[in-house]
Order: sequence, then C-alpha cells, then structure tokens
Amino acid sequence: MSDDLFASVDALLARPKPEDDLPVPAERERLRKLADLTQEDLAKALRARRETIVRWEAGTTEPRPPKREAYIRFLATLALRHGTVDPTAWLRRAREAGLVPAEAQAPAGTGPEPTAAAPVTAPSVLPTPTPTPGAGAGAGAELVTLDQSPAGELVMAEPAACVRCGRPTPFRAGGRPMHGGGWCSPAPVSAATAPAGPVTASTPAATTAPAAPRPVSPPAETRGAAPSRSGVPARARKAAPATAKATKAAKASVVPEWQQAAAARFPAGPLAVVDVAATGKHLAAHLTDGQVMEVPARTLSALTEWTLTAGLGSPRLHQWGRDGDPLVVLTDAAATELGLPPTGTDEKTTYAPRTGRLPDTHRVVKALTKDGWQLTRRGFGPWARVYRTPDGARRECVQYCVPMWGALTSSGWHVPDHLDAVGLLRLLATYADTVITPRGSTAVSGLELMTALRPPTKPVRGESGGWTSAPVPGSLHAAVDAAPPEVPDVHPLAQGRGSGPEEVLTEEAWDWWRPLTDAEAVLPWAVGVDVNTAFLSAAGRLTVGLSEPVHELNPVFDKKLPGSWLVDLSHIDLDERLPSPFTPDGTRPTGPAWYATPTVAYATELGARVQPLEGWLRHESGPYLDPWHDRLTTAYKTAMARLGVPTDLAERDLTAFLQAMAALKDGDPVDLAVLAAVKATAKGGIGKLRERPRGHGYRPGRPWPALERPTWRPDIRAAVIATARVNFHRKLLRTAQLTGRHPIAVLSDCALYPALGPTALDVIPLGPDGRQVPGTLRLGVAPGMVKFEGARPLAEIADLLADDVNPARYIKAGGTAPAHDE
Repeated sequence: MSDDLFASVDALLARPKPEDDLPVPAERERLRKLADLTQEDLAKALRARRETIVRWEAGTTEPRPPKREAYIRFLATLALRHGTVDPTAWLRRAREAGLVPAEAQAPAGTGPEPTAAAPVTAPSVLPTPTPTPGAGAGAGAELVTLDQSPAGELVMAEPAACVRCGRPTPFRAGGRPMHGGGWCSPAPVSAATAPAGPVTASTPAATTAPAAPRPVSPPAETRGAAPSRSGVPARARKAAPATAKATKAAKASVVPEWQQAAAARFPAGPLAVVDVAATGKHLAAHLTDGQVMEVPARTLSALTEWTLTAGLGSPRLHQWGRDGDPLVVLTDAAATELGLPPTGTDEKTTYAPRTGRLPDTHRVVKALTKDGWQLTRRGFGPWARVYRTPDGARRECVQYCVPMWGALTSSGWHVPDHLDAVGLLRLLATYADTVITPRGSTAVSGLELMTALRPPTKPVRGESGGWTSAPVPGSLHAAVDAAPPEVPDVHPLAQGRGSGPEEVLTEEAWDWWRPLTDAEAVLPWAVGVDVNTAFLSAAGRLTVGLSEPVHELNPVFDKKLPGSWLVDLSHIDLDERLPSPFTPDGTRPTGPAWYATPTVAYATELGARVQPLEGWLRHESGPYLDPWHDRLTTAYKTAMARLGVPTDLAERDLTAFLQAMAALKDGDPVDLAVLAAVKATAKGGIGKLRERPRGHGYRPGRPWPALERPTWRPDIRAAVIATARVNFHRKLLRTAQLTGRHPIAVLSDCALYPALGPTALDVIPLGPDGRQVPGTLRLGVAPGMVKFEGARPLAEIADLLADDVNPARYIKAGGTAPAHDE
C-alpha cells in the first residue's frame, strides 16, 4: 500500500506544469483599474458574473475557454497600452496565439506606456459600437449588446452576414446580424478589391475590425479531470485539405458560436463532488478541472445558492437545447454535515427507501421551503432537483445526488466500493463529458440524452413580434398516443384487448434454445459470443416515426414506412437450427401477428411475399436516434480505448484482442464503471421509451406521468429491438452458411455454440487470408461486433438443456447465476 502511495505522489510531482498564458492575479486587477473599468464592466462584456471576475483577479479560479482567450486579449491589449509590471512571457504567448489586435502589436515593456505608430483600439470583448451600414466596426458611437430572449438567452437565427465583418453569424444586435464580442474577424479581401500596396495601420483593412481571437486547446488534463468540451485547435491549417475526408475533418473542428457561448457560461464544469475538508472546518468542492474550492455554506439552502454562483453547469448539446443544471454530489460526510439523515425505517426522521424521499416535515425540507426553494413532485430523495421560479431571468435549478441513500448503487451505476471524492469525481466527470451530466439512473440519463441532442422546440418570433415556440425538424415535439397493439397491458388503450400475437405487438429480444444434434453432442465445448451494445448498434441510421399513427386496412408494405403491421409470416420456411427472427421465443409463428417494420422488411429480404391485413403507420419519419447513437458509440469506444482495447485491435491482431478483452476485468475500476454506465445508458434509454407505471397503488387502465412525454414511444423501442434481432439473425445465418455451425441457444444478444475448443476462434469464421469474414459474427470493439462471452464443457450445457433451461444465461457466470448484465 505504501509503495502505491509513494508512486502516486511521485507521479503527481512529475506532472508537467502548463505554460502560463495569463499574468499574475495582482497584475490582472492593476491593468483593469488602469483602464478605469470596474469588475461589473468586465463581467458584462464577458457575459460572466462579477463574482467570477473577483475569483480570477484573486487567483482562486482560472478562466476556461473560450472566455480565457477573450480575457487574455483584454489584458494583453491593456498591457500594450499601459505597460506591464509582470514578466512579459505571457504577453509574448498572447501575441503568438493571435490574441492581440493587429494594430496593438507594438513592443511591450515593463514600465511606462509604450509608443505605437497608431492608437491602440479597445479590446473587442468590450461592448461594441453599433456600426452604420457599410461602415467598419467601431464607426458608430452608440454602445449595444447582443439581443437576448426574455429568458436571458442569446437570440439566434439563420446565419447571415455580420454588419461589421461580413462573415456569417447567427447572433443579432438590434435585429441585425452581428458577432459576439471578440469573435468578429475581417472578411477576406478579394484580389479585385485588395489595396495595391502593403496594408498598413492606416489602411481600412487594418482598422475596420480587430482580428478575432484564435481559440487555443485547453491545457493537458489532470488525472481527475474530464476532457474539455470546449477545446478547439490552436492553429489553423496552413493549406487547404487535400481530400474530402480532410475537408470534413476541418469543418468538424470548427466550434460553432452557439457552442462557444454555451461552454463559456460554465467555467467550473458540469458538476462538483462536495466533501468535508481535511481540516473538518468547512465543506470543499472538488471540480472537474482538478481544483478544490472552499464552500462557504453550512446548510443545503446556502449550498444551493453558492452552486448557482460558482459557474457550474453543462453547455447544451444542441443549438436549441437547454443548458444542463449543475450537479452536486454529496459524500456521506458532507450529507451528514448538511443535516441529511441516514437510511432507516422511520419515515418521519430518516430516509426510508420505501418512500424514496424525505418527508415534507423534515427540517431540511422545511428549511429549503422557508428560503424560497421548491422541489419537484418526487421530493428530496437520492436524486433531487432544488429550484426557484425565475423572475424573467435564467433557470435557477441545482440537482443533488446523495450516494448515502443509494443513488449510485443500482440503476445501471456500478461504483467501486470505498471510492474517495476524487475517484467519484473522475467517474462522473468522464461520464458527463462523454455522455451527459447524470440526471438519475443511467436509463433516465439515456432518455434525457435523446432530448438534449434533439430538443423538441426552438424560439421563433411571432407575427406580433413576441416570442413563441416552433418544432425542431426531426425531433419529437409533442406527446402522441401510441397504437393499440403497441401499448403495454396496463395502458388505457389496452383495456379489453386480448393477449394474442394478432392483438399485441411483441417485439422483444430472443430467449431460445434447442436440443443438441448427434453431431453436436460429441463436441467437447460450448462457446458463447455476445454482441456489443446490440440495441445501440441497431439505433444507428434507423428510420423511426415522428408523428402519430394512422390506421389503414390492407396497406401495401413499404419498408421505408415506420409503424406496426398485422401480417402472416407463418408460411416462411427457415432452418430450425436457428431461432426464428419473427418471434421472441424463436419458434415459428402460427398465424397473423403484429410486427414492426424492420421485421417485415427482413421477411421480404428472405424472399417472402407479404400482404399486411392492417397497419398503424407513421407517415412522418426520420433518423431521430442518430445523434444519440453517435454520441454513445463514441463514448463506448473511448471507454474501451482507455481500458486498453482500441477500436482497430481486432483487425490488427485477433489474439491480442482476445488477450486484451480477457484482461479487461483487471483494468482501472473507475474506467470499468464508466464503461458499464455507458452500456447501461444505451440499453436503459431504449427501455425508457416504453416506461411502465411505478409506485404503489397504481390501478391498470389509468394514465401515468410518463405518457405525457414526447419520448414515450413504444413503437420506437419495438423498432430498435426488432432491428437488433434481425441483424443478429442475419449474422447467424451467414455464419451457418459459411461454417455449418449453428447456435444451440440464444439469449438476447448472446449466442452459444458447440465447438472443438474453448475459445471464440473456434466459432468465428475466418477467410483463407486468416481475416474475419464480413457479414458474419466478427470479433471487435465496435457496436454490433461480438466479444468472447465464456466457455464451458458441453456436458454441463447438456444438463441445463435437459432441465429445459436456457444455457446461454449461464455461460458467463460459471453456471452459478445469470450474468449481471443480461
């Protein structure tokens, strides 16, 4: 243990210190005062709080991109104007990064104000004069700010040419297109209009608009910090990309202005883990950038107030989305310090898991209410939202996570035991950076991620000039009734409905097994392979319905039309050594049944002629889940790479891939917990699309709150599961055609094969060149590929089959219990 501690300290001391690109705190304050500007002036220009400027000038916190670059530009310009008493290395770096206006590039010293050939203009992060049409920036005299909505958000519209620099911008000032402070750059000058001679400080090209600050990459992350969302490349490309792929990559590297503005609002990161300081005299907040801040709060109400001024929160993931509320995670010690009771059975004085909340009469809840804070209908429980009704200002809401009450011990979270505050911060910050700031269970977070990436509405100006809401194209913007066959049996539309396949849409994962053949029974081993994040893989490029269903009789099948179809597929003959792709139990259908579009489309792919009897069809459709699929896929691959399994490892070396996967269980516990959370988010998010009623006292036939969500869409869940099942069948069929091997059991996305040896290489098809064959079961990291799940002697599997038990359920757990993730 002591050796590990010494090694950790040595690694900490050896960590390189990032280059300083700001002057010392005292110099920051001195330069601002020389310009006769107050902290309020600077805070307004940077769209920050005055308290934030106070902390920057005190050195207790540091600005983060893109505010950091704007703040450097402000200080560097003042240093060139008035001189600096701080060593000028930071000023030289500001010049090299292009953060100093072109006309202010005179040499800077450390004493009196330097001389310059031309007057130094004010930094562009300050309020910008309103330009006259056709005039350069700074031509007018009236100071303006960017337009804001009644909620305090920046007004954004279709990009148009900025009246100052001519470049596209979505922002408006006085209704006219204009960039935000510090982001305006000169429009390119064509050869026809360029000045004949060299451009000098007196030419219009040099004076009409200051050069834009060039975003720089964030400093190297510390071990406890999650990667920054707002980091962008420090240097522009010197030459045009040579290929279409390079062009696409270059465009992707440009961070939109709305995203820059969103990231700048939260310099402290998305969350904080609050613990009792080592001295025991106060609370300490551990932030995602590695800082530890003293929290001047001794009550939950005061902590909520502090959180809203600390710069915590997460930037929106879509231009028309909503910024994420700050998350405060309370360690057990901090929760106790704030007066939260332990878990118990007394519902009046303790937290009772049965109720899932503190009673409204508890002193902590009463204190919050007395101070003007409100709670949601779920009250103060393991995941709680404390908010205050905004008075024409920004949303004021803080989310609390209380691990002491089991917030992170179930519901998809697998937090290692005895994890300290720094480790817990690393886990949740990594998840927040790659997925979303946790909102509750991983399933809840998965559903929230869908809405964050595809918000339902956006603000538009009405005919009377006021603001109203309009749907965002491709989103789910209103709750709609599902079709009667699609709803669960407790739904109001299901009352009086039968339970047969001709009345109920039953698109579920497989649970199938069969007897061994004589040839299979003599093989020594059973080998299981499992599809990586099968539901996530199925969600990519999947067209789903966006509108309410329309009932049609005898419709002509169209594989591009999402919906549910009543059709008879019992006439299709398939190999009985494979599960039927048309039923959850893998048996052949016996007559007409309801199917989602992907299942019927696969029947036509197999050569069947289909004639639906009925349909509940959605004529407005789109790839709603695409951004959700892309973000979670990236998070999953990133988590695997951190654990030593890069995406291309299986393509390069199958043996090395299998060894890396075998060593996965010995990886960093925090990284393993992140990986498990990402997988649970993908699976749970799909499940939430058909959330059933919860709580005691529910009576079937009555509506429940989830039905009010636009994302309560059992038809989308059915389409994803159907797609995952037919994709798996397609690979099983192709593998059987090439190798003659057939599974003896399938459970969801795990298939069990008789084999000569106990490894995945005894099952996976390989071509003459030793490489895996496309279209079959293939080992790899990417969603949709497979991994080795486990192996057992076939004799043990035969005993399970004799007991009429699905052996695929036990292949990973050694025969004692189902795998935890099944």
